[in-house]
Parts: sequence; C-alpha cells; structure tokens
Amino acid sequence: MNTEQMIGAISDPMVRELAMRGQTRTFPKNAVIINEGDRGDSLFVILAGKVKVYVSDDDGREMILDTYAAGDYVGEMSLDGRPRSASVMTLEPTTCAVVTRDELRAAIAQNPDVAMTLISTLIDRARIATDNVKNLALMDVYGRVARLLLSLAKEDAGKLVVPEKMTQQDIADRVGASRDMISRIFKDLTIGGYVTIENRQITINRKPPSRW
Repeated sequence: MNTEQMIGAISDPMVRELAMRGQTRTFPKNAVIINEGDRGDSLFVILAGKVKVYVSDDDGREMILDTYAAGDYVGEMSLDGRPRSASVMTLEPTTCAVVTRDELRAAIAQNPDVAMTLISTLIDRARIATDNVKNLALMDVYGRVARLLLSLAKEDAGKLVVPEKMTQQDIADRVGASRDMISRIFKDLTIGGYVTIENRQITINRKPPSRW
C-alpha cells in the first residue's frame, strides 16, 4: 500500500487526521526510533509494521511495557518537552507518520476532538501502567505469566490462542522475570495440560489457576 492507503486504513478519524499532518518515514526491523532519556518533540503514528515500547537499565536488562501496530501511536509523552520516558524499537519493517509538536498543536486548535483522543489514550495507558505496577508488586512470576497469556489470547475456532508468536525471552521481558524462570513455568503448565505450544504458537487449553 502507498502512504495514502495506509493512512486511509486507520479506523480512528482523529488518529487519521494526525497521520495526515506527519512526515512519512520507514524504519528497518530492530531500529530504535525513540531512545529513553532523549528529548524529542514528535509523535509517531504507525502506518504499517509493529513496535515495542520498553525500559532498560545500565546492564542492558529490558522490560517490555507494550507493543503497538498500525493505527496506534507512540511518543506522546514527550510532547511536554521533558525527556522520553521509554524507548521504542521496531519489531519488523515499520512505516510511521512523524508528527511534530507544532503540527499537533495546530491539529488541536483546528479540531479539539484530537485532544480528547490523546487524553483518552493517555488515560488508558495510565490504567495499564497502574495494573502492571500492581501486578509486579503483588503477584508472583507465575501469576504475571498467567495474566499475560489470558490478556493476549483470542478465541480461534473454539480455542484460546495467543496470536503473537512469542519466545520465552519475549515473555520474560514482558513480566520482568528471567528466561529460566519462564521455562520452568511453561514446563509445569504444559505437563499440567493448561497450555500447548507448537511452533511458538501458544494455545490455552484451560484457564490456568491464579496461583501455582
């Protein structure tokens, strides 16, 4: 698809309006398009591809906060002029419309509903962040894994399937645990008949218990 077609495919009219104001850029897989701690004044509307939002420490350990695909946007937290709060990396070749702060302000001045869309997204992401902090503080690693799988699973032909093909390291990064711990948990879940894994496709056969 060309740029006009990709923008036209965005379902939210306010996000579509933002994308039309941006400069189109294409990034290869594993490109870091936003660096945690950097200052920036642009929002990235994803037209095609997929990205992960993550934080990391000085030792290179990462925790993935979320993943986003076409029709989503990232980088809105930088629009207050403060340093970026997280990094963003492409998981596959990705095309974005890069919208500057000035263009965003112009869009809001012309159509206040754009601001309401941004506020709604910020509220949703704040709720998710609050839930993640609560789970990290109050749930053990198994509980976090079970919650992640159930939140990602979609019904497919009468089965609950995690559509995203995830490695054990991917899951470890999402729940803030070691890969060895995730390996042990999945061994137990598989032996118990709770999940089946084939070609990295996770199928939930029955709801895992809330605690192991």
